[in-house]
Amino acid sequence: MNGPAEDPMSADDAMTSLHSGFVTVVGRPNVGKSTLVNNILGRKVSIVSDKPQTTRTQVRGVLHRPGAQIVFVDTPGIHRPRGPLGERLNASASDAIGDVDVVCLVVDATAPIGPGDRFIAARCPSDAVVVVNKVDLAAPDEVITQLARAADQLTMDTFFPVSATTGQGVASLVDHLIDRLPEGPPYYPPDMVTDVPEAFWVAELVREQLLAVLREEVPHSVATRVTEWDWPRVRCEILVERDSQKGIVIGRKGSVLKQVGIAVRAEFDERMFLELHVTVDKDWQRRPRALERLGY
Repeated sequence: MNGPAEDPMSADDAMTSLHSGFVTVVGRPNVGKSTLVNNILGRKVSIVSDKPQTTRTQVRGVLHRPGAQIVFVDTPGIHRPRGPLGERLNASASDAIGDVDVVCLVVDATAPIGPGDRFIAARCPSDAVVVVNKVDLAAPDEVITQLARAADQLTMDTFFPVSATTGQGVASLVDHLIDRLPEGPPYYPPDMVTDVPEAFWVAELVREQLLAVLREEVPHSVATRVTEWDWPRVRCEILVERDSQKGIVIGRKGSVLKQVGIAVRAEFDERMFLELHVTVDKDWQRRPRALERLGY
């Protein structure tokens, strides 16, 4: 008696029919790395602002496609550090370059290729993809010139002009990245878009709103962390470095905190009762213990 016919695709084949892997996104501050990752995923997993060093930790976002799963690793902008915090941000970004399937180096279409871009490129693998972002802000001839500069000054041979804001060119970039991924199992379940914990995300949303309203050096001195989570009550601590900054963050009669709280609740969950508390933690950026407590 013959046994049941064998399934032409074995269990092992089914597990390896997916193209999956990790793609790290690196570049100087304010070149649009987080905006690009958010655009690709179709939702915000990294906060964005016009301030340098908005992203302070590695953030993972997962793109699910039929037959493919890409885990994007958004990183802090690599820059000339001015203290321990900057050094740790650079180390976090540099660590994300190793042991991934593809590295995307993002450069700005509206700015010259500079020493910072070349510094980062020298630390990327030769098969990294150069993403020339912000083409919506540059004239077509400027984009062509920038692509030529990138090809001349950087060590890679694959270039994609895109606009992370409008989405121009992003689909072609994603298709290329999928083609570059090996076959393998999914790393995350199909309903998971990021592995960022909710408490961390609320703290980041608070910091994003503060970055939007604060000026000069105050934004760089702000850190946030959720200290209590008893849903729907959430307590978020805002750290500043000097007494003079505390009043600026609170605002006249609490106006800044009220504005921040309304915006964060609207984006996260209107049911949340968000308590914002401002604390002076003198020179926290320069104290290793404070940086470790904040997760940097």
